[in-house]
Amino acid sequence: MWGSFYFVAAPLAVHSPMLRTAELFDAAQLPPELRDLLATEYPWEILARLDVFAASVPAQVLGDVHPTAVLTGNVFVAAGARVGPYALIEGPAWLGPGAVVGHGAYLRGNVVLAPRAKVGHAVEVKRSVLLPAAAAPHFNYVGDSVLGSRVNLGAGVKLANFRALAGTVKVEGFDTGLRKFGAALGDDVSLGCNAVTAPGTVIGPRTVAYHGATLRGLVPADTVLKLRQEHELTPRR
Repeated sequence: MWGSFYFVAAPLAVHSPMLRTAELFDAAQLPPELRDLLATEYPWEILARLDVFAASVPAQVLGDVHPTAVLTGNVFVAAGARVGPYALIEGPAWLGPGAVVGHGAYLRGNVVLAPRAKVGHAVEVKRSVLLPAAAAPHFNYVGDSVLGSRVNLGAGVKLANFRALAGTVKVEGFDTGLRKFGAALGDDVSLGCNAVTAPGTVIGPRTVAYHGATLRGLVPADTVLKLRQEHELTPRR
């Protein structure tokens, strides 16, 4: 740590304390039917509970679905939720009151959008949970991840989820047991445009990352992660 500058060039030490689910997310902000999703010790364990929850999702549309949108499988759209033009939702998926799926968005299986969560234009979401008022507004990829309440992803942010090398995803020495685990972003995290998280990234609440940053491992709460680039200006000839 150097003043307000925090730079992650490599994963933090293995002995760094792991952020637990309860330290990342405030379960009290969820409607009762979703709170059991967060009843885990570690955030990556939420994905297994998501699978169980998704298996019981009914096919029911109470909200507003644009006539050009396509819903397949079991998709629940609560009253007050909206699905925009040319969106594709492959169930199971659960959209809470006030949730929004925008133009051309793609939800592909085991997705929960808590109340007021937003998936915007040309965003792809797979096996993930967006907690209340979390937003992936445009050109994002969210795979096998959990976004806390009021998380905001800048345009082009990607949450990578697949470990290309053999073995399972690890977070600071903690083995998740999963080949696919993207990121767990605590409540009120904000990632700047075109930032990328490597598989197995856990970011503490209220942390902000600059645009274009690459994040991996464990990033503490209440941190500003800055990316500095050297620019060279030369006369145009």
